[in-house]
Amino acid sequence: MLTTDQLDFYRENGYVLARGLLTPDEAALYRRECHDLAERLSHHEDMDATWGAARAAVAEAKETKILHCHNVQFYSAAFTRLLVNERLMDAASEIIGSPNVQLHHTKMFIKPPEKGSPFPMHQDAPYFPHDNHSMIAVILHFDDAPIEKGCVRVVPGSHKLGILEHSSEGGWHLPFSEYPISSAVPCEAKAGDALFFSYLTIHGSGINTSQEARTTLLIQMRDPEDPPTKKVHESRGQGMMLRGVDPLSLPRGVA
Repeated sequence: MLTTDQLDFYRENGYVLARGLLTPDEAALYRRECHDLAERLSHHEDMDATWGAARAAVAEAKETKILHCHNVQFYSAAFTRLLVNERLMDAASEIIGSPNVQLHHTKMFIKPPEKGSPFPMHQDAPYFPHDNHSMIAVILHFDDAPIEKGCVRVVPGSHKLGILEHSSEGGWHLPFSEYPISSAVPCEAKAGDALFFSYLTIHGSGINTSQEARTTLLIQMRDPEDPPTKKVHESRGQGMMLRGVDPLSLPRGVA
């Protein structure tokens, strides 16, 4: 799925944007699924996932919001099928360096128009550290994500720094003075593009100031032979095999 140049770029920079991994029709279908899900859930719960740190760090973020939902595959079968998409799994397997790909969790994000919340710069690793750092994320874009929509921004090569110390006030984040959102490299994307990055890569995103929502799905995946350093951030979808087998699994009753 990925070229040698793309894999080399990922190893050097800790991220790679795979253009057109999904077709425009596929992206449009999943965009509808996301917004339909948000509409259903909004009648029952508060879906705003804005970090307190975001409101503290960015003056314009005081009144912003972002809609989110964990483990979307339990709400719509369309997302279950997406998780095992052959193109997606080909790329994930190549980046992880294993024929076996295991799910950690999924998370939908919808940044509303004109007020979509930013995310301060951070690594994902402090949330769920793993011994061998095989964990990767992919952000699937279901509509265009230019800078004005608050696209993801990254710090190239930061995956080589290991796990950095984060502040836990208002969400895990790095010091605002050292890692301002505006200084990171924007990863502008089109509907259907997939942004892969290591859970060690420093990333964040700006405010959506456009007239259209930014709709994405984040999928965290790992090599099943890479054990969690701590038993944290567990969820009911965790451990599902998306590609290959789990070499560590045993039949029920076998120790």
